[in-house]
Amino acid sequence: MYAISLGDDGAELCPLEPWRAEEFLAHVDRGREFIGQYNGLPDVVTDLESSRAFLQAYAERTAADAGRLYGIRTDGRLVGAVLFRRMDVAQRTAEAGCWLEPSAVGKGLVTRAVRAIVDWAVEERGIHRVEWWVSAENEPSIAVARRLGMTKDGVLRESYLYRGKRHDEEIWSVLAPEWRAAKGQS
Repeated sequence: MYAISLGDDGAELCPLEPWRAEEFLAHVDRGREFIGQYNGLPDVVTDLESSRAFLQAYAERTAADAGRLYGIRTDGRLVGAVLFRRMDVAQRTAEAGCWLEPSAVGKGLVTRAVRAIVDWAVEERGIHRVEWWVSAENEPSIAVARRLGMTKDGVLRESYLYRGKRHDEEIWSVLAPEWRAAKGQS
């Protein structure tokens, strides 16, 4: 297996594949309540079968060049993930997302991991626009969008019904020329 280093703290980014279903379920179980605040993953991944099915769906998206799923590991332990929920290479657009279990929060892992996948998408796959859809109440995720240099495009008012409550969704994005310009300033 291969992994990409996310820095000097031993954090790594690696593919999440169906054969990792048991480990993935344990990870979701550790963060179920926390992850589920804004993300429907814990409602989808409830047992080993659904864990395998979720990972298989992303394996198929990867094979179709329509999405990707990567695990974030610290000291070899799966603590979160970043992904391209959608990827349309013909239109050159993608939507990135993330989640972490509570033990991994506040260490910059998501920002570093999303930076790595956005850079890959822009530089290797020719993606022009990367979007970040987020509940307007999810301040940590909005902070990631800001740290990545994304621009808030707008708000879809009460567009997302989640666990019986309507949420406003913010859409943030970064365009390839902006991404490259920001890298040049680093």
